[in-house]
Amino acid sequence: MPLAHALFMTNKAIAIFDIDGVIRDVSGSYRRAIADTVEYYTAEAYRPTPLDIDQLKSEGVWNNDWEASQELIYRYFQTQGQSREQLQLDYDAIVTYFQSRYRGSDPDNWNGYICHEPLLLQPSYLEQLTQAGIAWGFFSGATRGSANYVLEKRLGLQSPVLIAMEDAPGKPDPTGLFATIRLLENHIDKIPVIVYVGDTVADMYTVAKARDLQPDRTWIGVGVLPPHVQETAARRDAYSETLQKAGAAVVLSNVQELTPQQIQRFVFP
Repeated sequence: MPLAHALFMTNKAIAIFDIDGVIRDVSGSYRRAIADTVEYYTAEAYRPTPLDIDQLKSEGVWNNDWEASQELIYRYFQTQGQSREQLQLDYDAIVTYFQSRYRGSDPDNWNGYICHEPLLLQPSYLEQLTQAGIAWGFFSGATRGSANYVLEKRLGLQSPVLIAMEDAPGKPDPTGLFATIRLLENHIDKIPVIVYVGDTVADMYTVAKARDLQPDRTWIGVGVLPPHVQETAARRDAYSETLQKAGAAVVLSNVQELTPQQIQRFVFP
């Protein structure tokens, strides 16, 4: 066995994945719930388009979809000449309405948009990473309940390593990324190469901030194009350029294109 391959097989890389837009398609769930919420709170005067939501998220600080919904509501009313102070939006009420669309009307047996999210990854892909000696886990801005719904119920993973919304500050703060790495390194030596896979500017900014705080490691940001931006070549190319400008080393059409062999090239360039 070549020496490089032998080293690669002894956990020289960690791959950490965002969930929304990477593991599952949320264009008809989270993003639809954003649009529903904004439409409701603007009395049906404004329903943001997918492009409107992408433009907001390209600012790199609106990873939390509840806060993104509130911000779009604020911005609409500002175009109508009203100040934020005048509006006095009830954030908790916005969250409750959003969840009623996303999770549904039954808090015990979810029946909302979350039940119909297409999967973008198969468990066999994660098995390939394990067989190649690549440790993996998840760092997501989704709630723990929502994240575990897709990871455990849909993908059938058993107690996956996960840092969710409740566990750390929102991206682009890298605290949650560091926490995910610590969980993965409990039983292995410190890994020098970290690959974080995400679909937003905030994900790429998270990698940049992690690199600034821990320059002794090699940090690789991998961008994935969410399905809703792949409907036209123009949108696909524009979104890809946005991720690259935010720091993505490579931009893929699907997470499973990040093969063990490609990760190996990050370890041994």
